[in-house]
Amino acid sequence: MFTDNLAHYSDLHPLLVWGTAAVAVVAIVVEIRARSENFASVSPQEAIQLMNRGALAIDLRSAGEFADGHVPGARRMDGEQVLKAGELLKKHQGKSLIVCCNTGSLAAAAVRQLREQGFAQAVTLRGGLSAWRAEHLPVEKQAGSGT
Repeated sequence: MFTDNLAHYSDLHPLLVWGTAAVAVVAIVVEIRARSENFASVSPQEAIQLMNRGALAIDLRSAGEFADGHVPGARRMDGEQVLKAGELLKKHQGKSLIVCCNTGSLAAAAVRQLREQGFAQAVTLRGGLSAWRAEHLPVEKQAGSGT
């Protein structure tokens, strides 16, 4: 009965069926790609431990958002600076880098760029600054970009 209804529905709405199938395939491909790249993410607590051992926090948010509050000691970088990180962050080449944004979604692309430039220990802050604040961890506020 279910298969009869499904067949009838697909006969009436072929574009919806094909569209749904295409979205499902894209979602699966994106998930498989993300898992295969195996970018590590760290919780806010793990980030603190890494920073206590010399890790550098990199904040990808705008200058205004950065000034309103960021992970203590973080350095603000925009997309262009991330592309030049091999030059800009030479002295941090062998250290851990913790990349954060608002929610953690933008950070994965930056980590990919950093790893391609030789920063093998680059990780994302899981949940971004939103997760940091949700755990009531301190933020540093200052005027300017901090770069």
